[in-house]
Amino acid sequence: MCNKILCIGELLIDFICSDINVDLTEGVNFIKKAGGAPANVTAAIAKLGGEALFAGKVGTDPFGRFLKKTLDEAQVDTSMLILDNNSKTTLAFVSLKSDGERDFVFNRGADELLYYNELDENKIIASKIIHFGSATALLGGPSKDTYLKVMKLARSKGIFISFDPNFRVDLWKGRMQEFIEVSRQCLKYADFVKVSDEEVKTISRKEDIEAGVEVFHDLGAKVVAVTLGKEGTFISNRKEKATIGSIKIKTIDSTGAGDAFVGASLYQISKIEDPKNLVNNFKKLKEIIAFGNKVGAIVCTKMGAIAALPTIEEVEKYN
Repeated sequence: MCNKILCIGELLIDFICSDINVDLTEGVNFIKKAGGAPANVTAAIAKLGGEALFAGKVGTDPFGRFLKKTLDEAQVDTSMLILDNNSKTTLAFVSLKSDGERDFVFNRGADELLYYNELDENKIIASKIIHFGSATALLGGPSKDTYLKVMKLARSKGIFISFDPNFRVDLWKGRMQEFIEVSRQCLKYADFVKVSDEEVKTISRKEDIEAGVEVFHDLGAKVVAVTLGKEGTFISNRKEKATIGSIKIKTIDSTGAGDAFVGASLYQISKIEDPKNLVNNFKKLKEIIAFGNKVGAIVCTKMGAIAALPTIEEVEKYN
């Protein structure tokens, strides 16, 4: 039985300013990190022992080669990662200030230039689960069309669809209504949706989380998971709802915790013979979310989104 999980979306370089409390004008020292939520999800799945395939585009420059190497070392199938001679790898530059504000510059490149005809349709339809992780994929360009076309194909083939809108305010400035509309379009296809509490409020236009989740169900989402940080995850299949607690940890770095949660949850879902039936098995759903919470929490105890990902043996030993 094929348990492969395909993740489609962005793979990019995050240059994080390591200077304390300065903006990018003054910043001198930067740390290069592999970035992109869907790529982080594939790494989480592979680290746990699952089968993960990534689809996206980078340049053939040193940054693109670094990103491919990172995923290869994580045991992710990169056969649908396109290295493009004619475009540069997407770069993000971020400086964090003591007041919590960010100075952010985004140089978009290859990730927006993924064309549908560059993908192997046989590999798409052979996947058991397809995860659509979107910080940048829905911004526009050929990648948006590809993203939505793959989503419609997956729906027509009965493939389990996972969606994370992964809202980033810096990327959608002045385009909030567009973000809401395209996210709602994706929700109608989704079997599993992972969102933050703020994303629920933004997309549903409801201040109450449970009311917002009902809007998601009305739009077509089957299972909705709302991550609440240390409070755990609110989960709903419409008929039943619960908040699943997380384990207590000392947080060192929360970067990538949400992606680890998604990867861990999808890893468990992939082991179900017919994932589409998960919506009718709330007991199993709660077990899966508890596992995802645990993996997300473990990631917070270490530095680095991919470096902090645990193996299945580490998760089983962690109390």
